[in-house]
Amino acid sequence: MTASLSSRQWAIVALTVATGLIHLVLGLGVMGGGLNPLFLLNGIGYLVLIVALYFLPQLAGQRSLVRWALLGYTAVTFLLYFAFNWPDVVAPLGLLTKAIELVLIILLWLDRKS
Repeated sequence: MTASLSSRQWAIVALTVATGLIHLVLGLGVMGGGLNPLFLLNGIGYLVLIVALYFLPQLAGQRSLVRWALLGYTAVTFLLYFAFNWPDVVAPLGLLTKAIELVLIILLWLDRKS
């Protein structure tokens, strides 16, 4: 089954998968730092929410609710980065991930009428 998604929705999928994979890689300690369960759970959460949003026909009637959940999840992740890392918030990968999440939040907001 191929989902019939708009270009904006495909961008939402790509950005969600990107930030989810970044969190999984960090959680697995691939870049050093050891296993981090919070990053692992965050990455899994992103991937589960994007599958629920566009790829589970059983949840098609709940798409608006799932979209709001993903938007809120992304916003909390965005804010917690700054709360947990202040004042050391200039890590390149951290800022790249926050840029991805900020664009994701904007696209999810714009897509709320779909």
